[in-house]
Amino acid sequence: MTERDEMVEMEAILELIAADEQLSIGQAEDLAASVAPEALWAAADRLRRRLHGDRFDYCSIINARSGKCSENCRFCAQSSRYRTAIETYDRVEYREVRRQATENEAHGVGRFSLVTAGRQVAGDDLDAFAGMYEQLGAETSLYFCASMGFLDRAAARRLVAAGVRRYHCNLETSRSFFTEVCTTHSWDEKVQTISVAREAGMEICSGGIIGLGETFRQRLELALELRQLGVLSIPLNILTPIPGTPLADRPELPLAEVLTCLALFRLLNPRAVIRIAGGRARFGSDQYRLFQAGANGAIVGNYLTTTGNNIAEDMAMIEALGFRPVSGTPE
Repeated sequence: MTERDEMVEMEAILELIAADEQLSIGQAEDLAASVAPEALWAAADRLRRRLHGDRFDYCSIINARSGKCSENCRFCAQSSRYRTAIETYDRVEYREVRRQATENEAHGVGRFSLVTAGRQVAGDDLDAFAGMYEQLGAETSLYFCASMGFLDRAAARRLVAAGVRRYHCNLETSRSFFTEVCTTHSWDEKVQTISVAREAGMEICSGGIIGLGETFRQRLELALELRQLGVLSIPLNILTPIPGTPLADRPELPLAEVLTCLALFRLLNPRAVIRIAGGRARFGSDQYRLFQAGANGAIVGNYLTTTGNNIAEDMAMIEALGFRPVSGTPE
């Protein structure tokens, strides 16, 4: 196939996707095999511009409860089953929550989330974190998200009453690969929490990690599963192998492989905000190529157990690509 033929084929496919024709996994695999990678990345970026314009969705998180997690997710430094060099604490102090939240708001980041290690949050801890949201809501104009493990209906209602408008629960990987990553809870339990959060009135944020050892097709399965769940905020993490975890020796993915995966996530989830999360900093200045291959959102600042980029510099680099930040309200 000539370069011109590739362009004609891609433009025809983009027309169909923009008209809400859904791409299948087989079609996505065919594109990855038949279209030059650079052409595929560029096509995903054109689709992003066509459907989302220059809008860019920033969010930030704080590690509100660190470590001591009962679960055995093989990538995670916060599991109590692994010996990793992280700080552990039961509950972050409100003054630190407020400091980070107001710093992010001052930079124009509209979304802010408390993220807790552990299977779930309940009892006094739930009340304490809900109280932080309520206090922060009185002091800022931020849009609140939460990521607190598995939810029951009562916990979901408590968070909504405290001002939380979006709930984050990553599928992490495809259903077919999940037991290779975690055995202390199931993929279906995650889907159930997504259902509980949505029933309570919250929007959903859910994505995963690439580079865990999954196949290329299993990455596409994850993208399709998220589409089937109607997820419109998809954080995509690139595995950072952490010493002490079972995946410490996993080889790091090359940038080209990440770009191709990202482009196909865009083609399979055209209406979603695809949000680059952990793992991008290791690519240095090349990380910003991710925002020219279909991504239109990012977590800025530090992550949970890894360090991110300087917020101001990060945002300046992204906005130099022609993006403009959106407010914390949904698109």
